[in-house]
Amino acid sequence: MASFADSRPINEEVEHLDIPVEHSPTLDHPMRVRSRPVPSGVRIALHTHAWAQVAYTSRGVLRVATADSTWMVPPSRAIWVPPNVTHEVVIVEDAYLRTLYVDASVVPPGLDACRVVEVSPLLREVIAALDDKPITRERERLLGTLALDEIIRSQPLPLSVPMPTEKRLRALCNAVLADPSHADLERWSSEAGASTRTIARLFRRELGVSFSQWRQQAVLARAIPLLSQGRPLAQVARELGYQSQSAFSAMFRRAFGESPRAFFARDSSDGGNGDSL
Repeated sequence: MASFADSRPINEEVEHLDIPVEHSPTLDHPMRVRSRPVPSGVRIALHTHAWAQVAYTSRGVLRVATADSTWMVPPSRAIWVPPNVTHEVVIVEDAYLRTLYVDASVVPPGLDACRVVEVSPLLREVIAALDDKPITRERERLLGTLALDEIIRSQPLPLSVPMPTEKRLRALCNAVLADPSHADLERWSSEAGASTRTIARLFRRELGVSFSQWRQQAVLARAIPLLSQGRPLAQVARELGYQSQSAFSAMFRRAFGESPRAFFARDSSDGGNGDSL
C-alpha cells in the first residue's frame, strides 16, 4: 500500500516557468506556440500567468494540478487552463509538449474552467501551423480563431480528479492517486490516522462524493499512463485491483463511452510530427 509520501515521481526535477519573450502572447500577437521535448519526472512548479494555455503531447502523459483538482492528460488530448489559474504540470512520461498560449483578450466566453478535450486532427494541424515561422498577423488571427472554436466544440473528457483542501484528506487522496488498487476505506483511514466514519464524512463534505466514487476517478487517472505505455489490459486491470479484465473494461466504457483499446487507438495515428526526445 502506498504511503502518503509516495505521490510524486521518484526522479522529479523541478522547473520554474520561464517562457521566452517570443512565446509570450500580446495584444498584437495573442496566440503563441511553444514546442519542446520534456523528459519524464520534470515538474513545472506552481505558477500563475495572465494568459490562458492549451497543453498537449503527441506522445507522453501530463499531470496537471490546481488547488482543487488533478487531471491526467493522455496523448492526443489537451488541457485548457484559463487565465490566472495557479497550476503545476508534471511530465509523467517522456513527452513532446506543445503549448498554445492565448492572450486573455481573445479568450471566448464559456472557457472559464480547466477541461481536458480531444485534439481533433484539425486542431492538431492548426496548432502546428501556428508554430510555423514566419507567420503573418492575419494568418495568426485566423488560425487562432479556428483553434479556439475547435476547443469550444470539443466534448470535455471525465479525466479530472477533485482534490480536497482538508489536510488529512488531501494526504489520503494523494496516496490513493499513487496506488488506487486498494478499495478498503478502513485501511486508508488507518493510514490517515482517522476513523472510517470521519474520512467518509470528509469526502462528502469536501468533495460531495463517496470514497468509492472518488476512487473510480483515481483509478481512471492511474490507468491512463499505464495504458498509454501499451501494457496488456489484463495486467493493468490486475494492477488497479480489478478481478477481471472485463470488469475494468466495463467501468472504462461507462466513463468514456468506448473501450480502452478504442480510446487509445487514435494515439497511434498521430505520428507526433517526427518529434523526438
